[in-house]
Amino acid sequence: MNFQDFFNPDRVVDLSFFNFENAITACYYADKNLRVKKVNKNFKGFFPVLGNVKDAYFPDILKQLGVTDEQIKLFENEIHNKGSVLIPKVKIIIDNNERLFSLLSTKTKNSDFEYLNGIQGQFVDRTNEHELAKQRDSLIEGQLKDKQIIEEKSKKLESLATRLAKYLSPQIYKNIFDEEKDQGVSHSRKNLTVFFSDIVSFTDLTDKMEPEKLALIINSYLSEMSTIAIKHGGTIDKFIGDALMVFFGDPETLGETNDALKCIEMAIAMQERVKELQSHWTSLGAVEGISVRMGVSNGFCTVGNFGSDLRLDYTILGSPVNLAARLQSMAEVDDMLVDENTKNLISSEVETDFVKDYTPKGFARPIGVFKVKKLKSKKEESIRLSHKGKRVEINVTDSSDIRAAIKELKSIQEAYEKQLDKQD
Repeated sequence: MNFQDFFNPDRVVDLSFFNFENAITACYYADKNLRVKKVNKNFKGFFPVLGNVKDAYFPDILKQLGVTDEQIKLFENEIHNKGSVLIPKVKIIIDNNERLFSLLSTKTKNSDFEYLNGIQGQFVDRTNEHELAKQRDSLIEGQLKDKQIIEEKSKKLESLATRLAKYLSPQIYKNIFDEEKDQGVSHSRKNLTVFFSDIVSFTDLTDKMEPEKLALIINSYLSEMSTIAIKHGGTIDKFIGDALMVFFGDPETLGETNDALKCIEMAIAMQERVKELQSHWTSLGAVEGISVRMGVSNGFCTVGNFGSDLRLDYTILGSPVNLAARLQSMAEVDDMLVDENTKNLISSEVETDFVKDYTPKGFARPIGVFKVKKLKSKKEESIRLSHKGKRVEINVTDSSDIRAAIKELKSIQEAYEKQLDKQD
């Protein structure tokens, strides 16, 4: 009996694709003879006229969709001879409306599961993008006739394109386009927690992989990490190749302590998700998997719009940014390093180990560097302080517990003073 006989072929097909069922594109999988074996729900939604396409010959499907004979021939030649094909513009009539798709397909190879050796691909709806491009071209062509009108429409178009941009963090998007807030250029000084991460030996990965597969891996990695960052309330500043920069404390803040804790919780969640996706990335061609290193720092930064009248970037500047980047580069594979400021803020809930004192370039004094181990258990937290009536009992094991206990005592004091004021 072969190894693959122990597994359900349909289930393995499901697992062989990253978010196959829930992808926003119309995805399909066909065997090496171009017989369609599986499509996702968006494929059925985009092309309801096809009905049941299982075991259908994919070029016949393309013909039924109205794809030109020239493009079908191109698809067959490229997929058989080169192993992959990209057709940037495919016109398809849906409900009497012409829509534009790009079709990307590639051969898959798997030595353990022969039934995964076939073709995977996706239709990406580019209609809106092409419509915007056509509108922009039309405006440019009419510029000589009516410059004032062109400028007004161009501004509206650029505004629309900017609003639709997907590289903005939700918090920044809301802050910029909230009509109730001042949209002028402004800067402020805030205490922020800054996070940097990158993929270890990314250059080696780019040299060994085909561009299409590399793009799939990097996009899936950044997509997963971005989802986690947004879930924990982080503001995604930018992507720098494989690197990710996130900060906490602007435009929304939970207080510097909670901001720092949310950042660490985010980073730990990212580490766990990277481990979960190793097999997927390995299947895409990252033979040695993906390893990530992280750096976190805390301190005052200048935050706001930077740039020119033509292009602005909402970002942060300051020594904590540089320090977080340096800590990230110093970290060992799959580790996270934090500075002393961050360690002091998170010590009540996060276990850390001292690494060394480090004096970065441009800093007047050494900075304590710590490695994050894990979050402390809730059981440990619960025994730190108990409050019964007017009696408070404190249980401490280290300095972080003392700081946390003092914070809780202040909270109890404030509540008690408010109660006395009401009695008076």
